[in-house]
Amino acid sequence: MTKLESSLPATTRRHDVPSYLDPNHLGPWEIYLEQVERVTPYLGKLAYWVETLKRPKRILVVDVPIHLDDGSVAHFEGYRVQHNTSRGPAKGGVRYHQDVTLSEVMALSAWMTVKNAAVNLPYGGGKGGIRVDPRTLSMSELERLTRRYTSEIGLIIGPDKDIPAPDVNTNPQTMAWMMDTYSMNVGKTATGVVTGKPISLGGSLGRSDATGRGVFVTGAQAMQKIDLPLEGARVAVQGFGNVGNAAARIFFDHGAKIVAIQDVTATLYDEAGIDPYKAQEYLRAHGTLAGLEGAQEISRNDFWSLPCDVLIPAALENQITEANASKITAKVIVEGANGPTTPIADDILREKGVLVVPDVLANAGGVTVSYFEWVQDFSSFFWTEEEINARLERVMKEAFNGLWDVTERHKVTLRTAAYIVACTRVLEARALRGLYP
Repeated sequence: MTKLESSLPATTRRHDVPSYLDPNHLGPWEIYLEQVERVTPYLGKLAYWVETLKRPKRILVVDVPIHLDDGSVAHFEGYRVQHNTSRGPAKGGVRYHQDVTLSEVMALSAWMTVKNAAVNLPYGGGKGGIRVDPRTLSMSELERLTRRYTSEIGLIIGPDKDIPAPDVNTNPQTMAWMMDTYSMNVGKTATGVVTGKPISLGGSLGRSDATGRGVFVTGAQAMQKIDLPLEGARVAVQGFGNVGNAAARIFFDHGAKIVAIQDVTATLYDEAGIDPYKAQEYLRAHGTLAGLEGAQEISRNDFWSLPCDVLIPAALENQITEANASKITAKVIVEGANGPTTPIADDILREKGVLVVPDVLANAGGVTVSYFEWVQDFSSFFWTEEEINARLERVMKEAFNGLWDVTERHKVTLRTAAYIVACTRVLEARALRGLYP
């Protein structure tokens, strides 16, 4: 038992972990549990209900068998986790990755609960995934995989139950297949069952860059708070997928210098700045960032110690750890990825005076515009991209300023403030609804 746990009432101490997880190797779920433990002392009477946050409401593990192009049959392991639905239907992405685990999907679904509550969207948290390296499958195999997976989880998803969205290695085409499969199974077109769809199938303008735009809006707000000018600011971006790419472009458009970009193919550095539009074009043409003209290729580990003002981890979880946190030179970290910073690293960064804009706020732009898409699908009335971006900016700024007030009032980090606000909202709903039966 930790010192923090021993100081809490018995009703708020961490219970034994579920039997389906290894207590010695909890993975990402352990990071989430630690974050809940840290916020529990601030919940007052609502701490009575805190165990609700430590248990997913529903977990579905499915077998996903498909015919491969060579005629053989392959089986893949799929998940859909609904962490909490006290404030509304579950909402969260679906990722295709060879290292997906139940612990990871559980943690991601829980972070979605916190994220949606932190920005006050009427959703709970959900997440899905398939253990597969999508690079090994053809497009037709990916379609069969997606359709079979959708059919397997179809009994728990729906426009008013659980709404999937794109995540790592999934995209608007994936969502189109999911929507069509679900629609065929229920006998009617149900555009609202997923978000992040192509525009022609009820998708929303502004969705593709929404997460990266939210990273920029919250990052710019954080920079204002510490009097760090945006013009000429040195920005390092880890991950050059949808989120990191969009964030880099928008920061660049506002006068910042993208001094470093790291993805799975290479780590690039240029003190004079890298044009993210040219990097994007080069990546599309060559399938790698290695060899981009004008940029110096450096080792992966050196990325964390590069001189910069703003660091954007936009890849996977567990990237900023005890091993590299002390090397970071940035004044502001804006978490584009989910769970990129471990609790120990958080403590190190706080002691260094680094302002961390947590994932549950910084990357909430995607789910915010997903909410806009969901609303538009229900009403069959669609907004312009300018309207979408303006609404997104308003939601993100209001959420940031609300959390900043809590930060100053309680003298805590922005992450703890986000958890105070989010967990209070979720547990208030839980308390008001009570237990059935």
